[in-house]
Amino acid sequence: MKNIRYTLITGASSGLGKEFSIQCAAVGMNIIMVALPGSNMTSIAENLALEYQIEAKVFEFDITDSILLIERLNYIIENFEVDFLINNAGIGGTASITESSLEAMDRILQVNIRSMVSITQMLLPHLLKQHKSHIMNISSMAAFTPIAYKTVYPASKAFISSFSLGLREELHDTNLSVSVVYPGPIMTNSGVSIRIMGQGSKGRIGLLTTAEIVRIALKQTILKKAVIIPGLWNKINHRLMGILPMEMKLRIVSRAVKKEIAIK
Repeated sequence: MKNIRYTLITGASSGLGKEFSIQCAAVGMNIIMVALPGSNMTSIAENLALEYQIEAKVFEFDITDSILLIERLNYIIENFEVDFLINNAGIGGTASITESSLEAMDRILQVNIRSMVSITQMLLPHLLKQHKSHIMNISSMAAFTPIAYKTVYPASKAFISSFSLGLREELHDTNLSVSVVYPGPIMTNSGVSIRIMGQGSKGRIGLLTTAEIVRIALKQTILKKAVIIPGLWNKINHRLMGILPMEMKLRIVSRAVKKEIAIK
């Protein structure tokens, strides 16, 4: 095991995480897939291993369980050589903060921030021992502006952005490169798809397939690019939003989200 290099992917059972698993396997990367229990990951891993002749390992557990997370990561570090970490696991939600439960908000913080930082910090010494290694953290276009009725989610994605770029600078003189990806709207599941389509043409602007986002993210991370914004429109949108005053930007985005709630 120790002579074989692996790419560790969190949130690997669906959406971007599943697509990262597929595309990494397709180019010959051995993969370690981390997902929640009951995700049917064993079947997916076996199919990928057979089709692409790679090693695919599965770890199903809740990454918000700190004790279990440390236990599983220690096992991985002791038994596998990881040279690529993809922190993809993330959750969000749309609701007035007065109608959101403390549990729901806390889980966003645990998954998007605490677990991501814990996984990164624990794997850092291991990654730094490799001849060449990479960390890819998945943020969001939402990181670039606060958003009413989401509040916690964009704040968590802004944290990922700041953390990633700060870490990249800290590791500037090492063999470990850190990249952060800012996807736009993604149809990751039926609920998200309904919301995006409900917003009409505005909601679909910048919409890319998961396959295209993953292809761009992997290519540019391997090229050691710091900031990765998949899609031309998303790049243009980022530039345009950067010109607008914060109050105007906040109001425009938040009104769109408020309409989304009304559609529900």
